[in-house]
Amino acid sequence: MNNNETKEILQETQQEEPKRRALGKGLEELFYGDTIDYNKVEEKIINTSSKEEIIEIPLDKLRPNPYQPRKVFNQEKIDELAESIIEHGIFQPIIAKKSMQGYEIIAGERRVRASKQAGLKTIPAIIKNFSDNEMMQIALLENLQRENLNAIEEAKAIKKIQESLNLTQEEVAKKLSKSRSHVTNMLGLLKLPDLVQKQIEDDKISMAHARVLSKLEDEKQIEKLSKQIEEEKISVRALEEMTKSKEEYKRAKEIKRRPKNNEYNYIQEELSDKFGTKVKINNNKLEIKFVNSKDLERILEIMNIKIEG
Repeated sequence: MNNNETKEILQETQQEEPKRRALGKGLEELFYGDTIDYNKVEEKIINTSSKEEIIEIPLDKLRPNPYQPRKVFNQEKIDELAESIIEHGIFQPIIAKKSMQGYEIIAGERRVRASKQAGLKTIPAIIKNFSDNEMMQIALLENLQRENLNAIEEAKAIKKIQESLNLTQEEVAKKLSKSRSHVTNMLGLLKLPDLVQKQIEDDKISMAHARVLSKLEDEKQIEKLSKQIEEEKISVRALEEMTKSKEEYKRAKEIKRRPKNNEYNYIQEELSDKFGTKVKINNNKLEIKFVNSKDLERILEIMNIKIEG
């Protein structure tokens, strides 16, 4: 390697260093850590930003993040947040990126919507020069870990995270602190026909129903059954009986001859989907598995339980 080549490499490295410092350790943890905790990453971005980096941006200059996975926002929650903003103000700045026509929201779209509704003209924001790929990952993670996405939105978000970071299902489950079976079940929804996915989004078909349908291959049969579920209110148990093959039916009859199975199987499955982890009900005990303290906090948040201290 000659001196000119060495000089070029050093220049490229020096140009990259400011960018790495600008992104900060929070983003390194976000993209490369074993598990991902969006709340701590946002907290680091805010805490490591100087007062000069937090500026007031006109709300009409902000555009939604093009990678925002949420398509439907809960108006009731927006109303509640708007009332809180009127009474207490904005509790923390949003994160945005400078664009050709103003700014793009990286994180905090609900705050932007609520601020507009509250009659504000500007909102405090931290400006960061993230790449498109980083913007996508931040938007997906904010929604996966902070908001209750509908099943299809969550499935699409998990798929994008998996593809953008080139992860296996096992790896993406670990990063998101969810069970492997939950990730597999969610991704299975994306194989369903668009009509059925729309029914799931509109809460006309439950996750338990969708899981049964996702195991079928005949698209016409899936659509026919999905309409029956909506119109005739078919139970999950009845749907399973309807979709059993002859061999499965024989096995089911054999099982019925054996000692009684856990009568709470369906509840276990529903709770497993709800919490994104293994749930077991036995001997009048409810067991919820968690991976680590972060995972426990996530589950408690879903249960709307706040622990002080």
